[in-house]
Amino acid sequence: MSRRSSRPSTASSRPRTAGQPSRDIYLECQAAFLGHYDDLGDKIDSKEDLILLLQQTGRNPTSKSVAKYWTPRTESMTFEDFVDVCSREPVTSEEELLKAFHKIDLNGDGYISLDELYKIMTTKGEKMSKDEVKDIIDEVDENKDGKLDYKERNKFYYGKFAKMVLSTTEEYKKLALRNLEKREKNRKLHGEITPRKDKDELSLGSQMSVGSSASEWRQSSPEVSPAPSPDRRLSRHSARNASQERRLSKQSVLDETSALSKRRSSTLSHVSNDDYSKPSPRVSTNSISKGGRSKEPTNLKDWPMVQSKGTFFLEDSSIISHVYTLNLTEDSDVWISIQPLKIGESGEALDGTFIDTALFVIYEDDNSFVAFTETKDIRGKYGLRCNMTKGKYLLIPFTTGCRLKPKKETAMKEAKLIMKEKGDKIVLTRGFKKALEDIFEMADLDGNRLLSREEFNWYNMRTSGEEVADDEWSVVEDNIELDKGQITLAGFIKLNEMEAEDNEGDTEDLWITLSAMGFNKSLLLDEACPFLLKVYTQKCSDPELEVSALKSNKDTLDKASCQLAFTKGEAKKVKAIKDVMIYQYINDHRALIVVENKSKTKIKMSLDCSKTRNGVSHTGSMLGTVTVPAQTSVVGHHILPLNDGSDLNVICEESVLK
Repeated sequence: MSRRSSRPSTASSRPRTAGQPSRDIYLECQAAFLGHYDDLGDKIDSKEDLILLLQQTGRNPTSKSVAKYWTPRTESMTFEDFVDVCSREPVTSEEELLKAFHKIDLNGDGYISLDELYKIMTTKGEKMSKDEVKDIIDEVDENKDGKLDYKERNKFYYGKFAKMVLSTTEEYKKLALRNLEKREKNRKLHGEITPRKDKDELSLGSQMSVGSSASEWRQSSPEVSPAPSPDRRLSRHSARNASQERRLSKQSVLDETSALSKRRSSTLSHVSNDDYSKPSPRVSTNSISKGGRSKEPTNLKDWPMVQSKGTFFLEDSSIISHVYTLNLTEDSDVWISIQPLKIGESGEALDGTFIDTALFVIYEDDNSFVAFTETKDIRGKYGLRCNMTKGKYLLIPFTTGCRLKPKKETAMKEAKLIMKEKGDKIVLTRGFKKALEDIFEMADLDGNRLLSREEFNWYNMRTSGEEVADDEWSVVEDNIELDKGQITLAGFIKLNEMEAEDNEGDTEDLWITLSAMGFNKSLLLDEACPFLLKVYTQKCSDPELEVSALKSNKDTLDKASCQLAFTKGEAKKVKAIKDVMIYQYINDHRALIVVENKSKTKIKMSLDCSKTRNGVSHTGSMLGTVTVPAQTSVVGHHILPLNDGSDLNVICEESVLK
């Protein structure tokens, strides 16, 4: 939404109607498709696989473009659908790489230094080490000054670099076509298509190791877009080039939310036992009652306080949220609270219970577990109190998914977003304006009724996957009236009116934005939950709280959940099997069940909580089966009350399955 600044004022930026695909496009699509599937009759069953196939044909569409093809209602795509998408989406050009390269020039001096390239490539997309980034620069830095020069008058170095990047796509295409020819020869020779003996030789994808499988890639890097993996016959240098091409695409460079990079994960997460650090010594529990639970201090009005709003968003099968960095300059007694905000229809589940909005505190330098919001009041506000030493902490909001979950598909009337008045003037409907007011309130993180550039940037990252560039912000400044350099509600609505005009009444982009912000076709906010986070510090006079990310934190939260169970829960040995423990952390408003496998063999267990009274599991079933690899721990169940007004009585019976 509000994309006037990111594209020309014409409808030509929308996907064009594709004609009959050329033979070259058809063969490229066929080669890429059969490098991933066994037959052209197979179907693409996930958005991630669509991204992977598009990248293997040299296309790097933005998240907004992909959302037009793979909508929330899309379950699969045929080969013909894939060909149609490739006919509409252009191959990434050298000019587009140059534009993306320009984005990396953080200080605007016309050169890309090792530090600038390192900052991008170790924080966005498929992360690399500093040595690997240095290798990339050394490959094309002929004057050995440690910089890449992309300015027009000295474009040779970048041109060589871009050609090196683009050549990898062509190399893959040729490889895929050769493999396609081999398949055809086998088919003619044997009268059928010979199944692949080694899928890795045909599917490109991981920087972990040459020839790594796609499944290994998804398991190892949950926040990185699936992308082509080098064939075993390609050099490590070529593998690095393929990785570099993905990073320099507009999507890979700018998309911090990694919205298109979710793996196909189960509801159970495997965490290596070696990953667990000892409980952090930086937090003292001497002011906390038994179990770490405490009451809200009575004199909070005298304590320095910082706060921020944020939101949980449903995205495919995962939940993403704002993440925060807390900086304490002094040791202090700290009270932290987080609670759902009632914006539109958000904040409550369908049965009237509050969406659970808890929070983990993690020490930033070593990701060690510090504390968890264990108290909860009748209004759904969670809190924790502890003594914290000075330093930087990550505050990671957490909701189990027991109450905030995708709604079942139901037929609903699509609300009108625009109307045309006399002279074909486009105006926004009253219902759409109300939804925009709710979105503005969600995006206004500091609650001052204005959107700063930083807040607008987080909103833009969520709705388009792209940061707001300087020239795009200039368009905002030139077209709407600002208050103290920030966007007002009226200005925000005007930006959306401008976008509707640019699209000549086409509402597709508007619906993509509404869906990204959690609104359904009736303009109800039912797949997002805004929240309010407050931090009070008794002795630290200048605490600092800032948004540091907007992403899925599943792996970190699973690890922290296991650590919570280990430190606060009750342990029980599993009968008939050695070195396996069950940990149960239970209080009056939640339960957490973790399986720890210290043995050297994989185990499979049943966790039967069907006898639990007034409980619901995040897995969707109280009868769960978990597979626990050797030396790992698994979150088996997060359980919340069905009815907050009734007692939660958890009964879990475990058994080993053969």
